[in-house]
Amino acid sequence: MISVVVLAAGKSTRMGGRTKALLRLAGGDTFVCRIVRTFLEAGLEEIVIVAGHEAGRVVSAVARDDLGARVVVNELFETGQLSSVLAGLRAVDRPEVEAMMLTLVDVPMVSAATVRAVIQRYRDTRAPIVRPVRGALHGHPVLIDRRLFRALRDADPEEGAKPVVRAHVSDAGDVAVEDPGAFADVDTGDDYERLVKTTS
Repeated sequence: MISVVVLAAGKSTRMGGRTKALLRLAGGDTFVCRIVRTFLEAGLEEIVIVAGHEAGRVVSAVARDDLGARVVVNELFETGQLSSVLAGLRAVDRPEVEAMMLTLVDVPMVSAATVRAVIQRYRDTRAPIVRPVRGALHGHPVLIDRRLFRALRDADPEEGAKPVVRAHVSDAGDVAVEDPGAFADVDTGDDYERLVKTTS
């Protein structure tokens, strides 16, 4: 079983304080709803959203969407992103979970085809880290095999999960995709306005 963790706890300071999970796309979906729909389309059933800033609003929005995703609240979200990774890991870590697929709510436009490609590469290679790549770019979602769960728990909070991921990337785990949504972080108001224009 592969479980999904969506990181949606940050304050979105570069977005002017607007909660990214609740921003709407041209079709009306919120970022978080779009992401959940994508993972469901790709065949993944357990989807956990880690909320923090304005958690109550995120919980309400996910409940309204009624897509079966679960929200966990990270009370320590201001200590850094690793705390949200670990909150998600605690929510999904059971013996039958062979890997965690981690993504950011900042990346709402990744396609179900990319998600399926990451899963297939993992099935084929059992690489500890599987991620979409395009040239020198690497994107989301990132699949992390359960062999690395302890390393995540032992990671330096100041450095977060990135050193664990970087230490275990490989050619076997890098999946070349042409999906621009896998590499499009929406960090600022300008990024958001561009996204709405290009998807309307």
